[in-house]
Amino acid sequence: MNLDRIFNPRTVALIGASRDAGSVGYGILKNLVKGCVFASEYCKAFKGKIFAVNPNADKILDLKCYKNIKDIEEDIDLAVIAVPARFVAKVLKDCVSKKVGGVIVISAGFAELGEKGKKMQEEIASIARKAKIPMIGPNCLGVIRPLINLNASFAPSMPPKGKIAFISQSGALADSIIDWAIAERYGFSALVSYGNKAMLDCYDFLEWLEKDEETKAIALYIEGVNDGRRFMEIAKRVSKKKPIVVLKAGRTEKGIHAIASHTGSLAGSYEIYKAAFKQSNVFVANTVEELFDIAKAFANQPSCKKNAVGIVTNGGGCGVLCADFCEELGVNVVELKKSTVNKLDKSGKMHPAYSRRNPLDIVGDALPERYSTAMNILLGEDYISGMIVIQTLQTMTDPEQDAREIIEVSKKFPNKPVICVYMGGKYSKRGGRLLEAEGVPDYNDLRKAAVVMKVLIERGKVS
Repeated sequence: MNLDRIFNPRTVALIGASRDAGSVGYGILKNLVKGCVFASEYCKAFKGKIFAVNPNADKILDLKCYKNIKDIEEDIDLAVIAVPARFVAKVLKDCVSKKVGGVIVISAGFAELGEKGKKMQEEIASIARKAKIPMIGPNCLGVIRPLINLNASFAPSMPPKGKIAFISQSGALADSIIDWAIAERYGFSALVSYGNKAMLDCYDFLEWLEKDEETKAIALYIEGVNDGRRFMEIAKRVSKKKPIVVLKAGRTEKGIHAIASHTGSLAGSYEIYKAAFKQSNVFVANTVEELFDIAKAFANQPSCKKNAVGIVTNGGGCGVLCADFCEELGVNVVELKKSTVNKLDKSGKMHPAYSRRNPLDIVGDALPERYSTAMNILLGEDYISGMIVIQTLQTMTDPEQDAREIIEVSKKFPNKPVICVYMGGKYSKRGGRLLEAEGVPDYNDLRKAAVVMKVLIERGKVS
């Protein structure tokens, strides 16, 4: 099913626009008109045309209100429905008459509330299917497409533009991720909250994202899928082009019961899901943070072609800890060859007490040039296929210039992943920002870096 008119609409109609500043209908309209309710540097008005539908108002936020979507003279690409559940079927029929390109049903009160709600949900799904109009929801947050400043949701703000698509069955989780993304400058190509998945499920979005040029990696939060066979078929195909990482909820009996009252999904056995993910080349995250740590690396770094990694650090203890984490996770911190050590010795840039082994401890007084030399020599070796770079903060450390050197070296070796761990906080932050802006992932924890490198190695076996 073609979802272009949902993700790249020229015209959007909000049915259920409200004058009540505390309502969902007001929040969505303000998001469309202003870009967001809570202002941030990324908030801008939608680039297309916006139409408000409310039979009891003449104007909201300086927009003319229409009594019915059928009264709008222009074609409507995307209709967003935010009316009480009992009215959704009627409104949806009006959308069918209008021949809209796609529908998002924000309204809650369907399968998540029991049998009566389930019947109402089946009714609206049937209406959309018969009309062949793609429908997201019900009981969802909506869709955000930063590229065109589309915030067709009641999320309070707009995240930065980026290369990662986040497909989430939970709207509240997506809300929180947006707030975090603004603080951390973490960019998205699209965010979709699809709620009860009465019609469109996560695999439908995967299929569309496969061809989306803005998306380089896909992060999923799912509670259940309607058609496991179709999920595996689509995910296996898409993952060959774009890496997919998933966080699956409902791993325990209590979690499975909680899902039933959240989105009305049938969660199923977590072990079965894990097997399906593995067969589909979908990588599994264990936490929300890990989901986006992995997605960030997938979007910005190449896969690791061999399991042979170098570690460069200006803190010996951190190098040892990182090596421990790598070994525990099956990441091979490869022994340096004598010829490599000779190159390091002859460079004239190493401290007399440097470690001469991997992890390569270039000692605490390391200036940017020493980082650059060590990285160039190790990445220049055929037997080393990726690198973890650790920086601890000493009085002579220059985090920003270190970052610039790391970025330049990583560009010279575009087929080998480079990930960083800038240890510290306030004084390291600007350097970390420079790294992130140039696509070099920076993590605040050594184990995170080891986990990400492990996944990049596993990805190398797929691609």
